[in-house]
Amino acid sequence: MPSPSNPPRPTLYLVDASLYIFRAWHSMPDEFRDADGWPTNAVHGFARFLLELLERERPQHIVVAFDEAHASCFRNTLYPAYKANRDPAPEELRHQFAWCKSLCSALGLAVLAHGQYEADDLIGTALHVARGNGYRGIIVSADKDLSQLLDEHDEQWDYARNQRWSASGVRARHGVHAHQIADYLALCGDVVDNIPGVSGIGQKTAAGLLAHFGSLDALLARVEEVPFLRLRGAVQIAAKLRAQREQVLLYRQLSTIALDAPLHDGVPPFARNATLPEPLVALCETLRFGPMTRRRLHTAAGLAFAPSS
Repeated sequence: MPSPSNPPRPTLYLVDASLYIFRAWHSMPDEFRDADGWPTNAVHGFARFLLELLERERPQHIVVAFDEAHASCFRNTLYPAYKANRDPAPEELRHQFAWCKSLCSALGLAVLAHGQYEADDLIGTALHVARGNGYRGIIVSADKDLSQLLDEHDEQWDYARNQRWSASGVRARHGVHAHQIADYLALCGDVVDNIPGVSGIGQKTAAGLLAHFGSLDALLARVEEVPFLRLRGAVQIAAKLRAQREQVLLYRQLSTIALDAPLHDGVPPFARNATLPEPLVALCETLRFGPMTRRRLHTAAGLAFAPSS
């Protein structure tokens, strides 16, 4: 419990928007359309999630990060195969990302997006900057990669499952400590991001190596010790680590979340801005939100709501 000399830190909420937009796209029925006939099911689902979060937590400081770095991400320059296994989002979904960003802006929420940095990097940078201003972070996402950002005061929140964990809880979930996540993914790979890892090293072996050596750097510096460990195929593992040293260091670079991304539209500590009434009303009309959603949006924005007759 914080003492009078060590008061609780103010909280910055960091929302991984793309995760919840994709979930809404896959789970909401394709029956919602905007005034031009475009599907809006992802926007409707994202709006419900966002309203629940705002109503439940009433955050005073919040950023919503969007993924706009696809083939243009700086990681693709380092490794062209990065995320090459993913199909591009269909045009019907890309159209809705713009609506989701507009909705966040109309509600006075700081929106972060960049053509060369992913949402994870924007979240990491925003949290890094906020810590310098005395804030703690709550990362709203189930993405395991983001667990590497957790410090002693922070939390990660899988909103859909209502599960929260701190840095001390990362090992129970992922088998390694928060500060070892990037090293772990470099060793065993990440299918989601098309990072192959070291051939022959799976999750259990990667976790065991990091438990013994502490870090990838220490492992590579002391690779001659690996054959003497009680690991199946330890001699072969050592040989592969020596042969693939440069590759695994590259994989760690790909797995490490940047803390220096440009935050052009974000002003620390990311306090909620005044709501933009006219854009909010226009969005409600264009997206054909129902009266209940309109009322909730107006309430969340601190505006009076007058149902149309």
